[in-house]
Amino acid sequence: MTYNIPDTDQPRIVIVGAGFGGLNLARKLAKTNYQVILIDKNNYHQFQPLFYQVAMAGLEPSSIAFPLRKIFQKKKNVFIRVTEVSEIDTDNDEITTPLGKLKYNHLVISIGAKTNFYGNKNLEQKCISMKSVSEALYLRNRILSDYEKAISTIDFDERQGLIDIAIVGGGPTGVEVAGALAEMKKYIIPKDYNELNFKEIDIYLIQSSSCLLKGMSAEASDGAKLFLENLGVKVILNTRVTDFDGEYVYLADDSKIQAQKVIWAAGITGNILKGLPDGTLTYGNRLKVNRFNQIEGVSNIYALGDIAYMEEENYPKGHPQVAQVAIQQAKQLAENLKNKLKGKEFEQFFYKDLGSMATIGRNRAVVDLPRFKFKGFFAWVVWLIVHLFSLIGVKNKIFVFLNWVWNYFTYDQSLRLIIKPETKKDQEEDATFK
Repeated sequence: MTYNIPDTDQPRIVIVGAGFGGLNLARKLAKTNYQVILIDKNNYHQFQPLFYQVAMAGLEPSSIAFPLRKIFQKKKNVFIRVTEVSEIDTDNDEITTPLGKLKYNHLVISIGAKTNFYGNKNLEQKCISMKSVSEALYLRNRILSDYEKAISTIDFDERQGLIDIAIVGGGPTGVEVAGALAEMKKYIIPKDYNELNFKEIDIYLIQSSSCLLKGMSAEASDGAKLFLENLGVKVILNTRVTDFDGEYVYLADDSKIQAQKVIWAAGITGNILKGLPDGTLTYGNRLKVNRFNQIEGVSNIYALGDIAYMEEENYPKGHPQVAQVAIQQAKQLAENLKNKLKGKEFEQFFYKDLGSMATIGRNRAVVDLPRFKFKGFFAWVVWLIVHLFSLIGVKNKIFVFLNWVWNYFTYDQSLRLIIKPETKKDQEEDATFK
């Protein structure tokens, strides 16, 4: 197979990963004299902060995903390839993929991070993570399918295993999932599954440290905990999950919780690419970069976002692994690469903290801005506005806005569909019964 990309006199920049960093870099270089190759295993960009709303049947997947080719329809020097990079050859400046080998003048790695199960294979195999649209859809299917089973289950303990849910990790993802599940229990289950006693449903949020939303203010942490407890979530702090066998969650204090679904949001670790110089990997499998986002030991390979580990005076242990870091790094790297064409020197990257936020159901959110900290309804409105305008595409913004408005006034959505992929074997089995 081949890439079938024309050889031109333009310097070629290969960007691996179309997340916040890779996509923003490609967009900013689209009108320059670079030939830009954007590689991703999917043909769309995913808006990760709203994965949990897809999982809770609050939004359709198409509302938070946007086709890459549509973004670059009129950009003749940008080429999209749907594939994965298996190895980098730094000596010959080329990458290897199932499509073949591809030369580069500059290589940008923006492959993000994956869920960190800390080496526990049981947790990795049996827990549910949310690092992609497909994983969010899988979680939606599991929740709805288990409720369908529960209404026909007479045995109390067996039914509890189907309807109770444990969330591991008290960061923004864990807090937002717990809040959404609590609202589903309160507003949706009594209507859709009125044969179930919704009071039997227990939602657990388990955090190994002493507070939720580590990295945000004490006010935000305490506010999130209070909001969740008022919604009926059982918040367990200072407790580590040690194992999960598909029926019970085992904790470090020798207690256990019955639940067949465990949502794992307890940490991330960098994705790894073969071929980079020894010593480039550091904490959390992140790649060591200098203040120009260049990977140590190679001048023409860069890393952005979650995968990049950059020490700065205000961030001696690296930047937080959030979208704003990737977006700001992409902007600075784009300027530096433009400057390179003009023969100018690179400028150092400085991260500007624009704040952090998390929502806990309707009318409840916590927001930490550089100068202000607030919570409640106004914080929730700010969260909505920021996330709405961060989406790509006018259509997506409109659809998400309409979904949110409808849900706010009706306390309901019509998106609770169990959609499972059908294999050829399934089709053949169906045909035998017709």
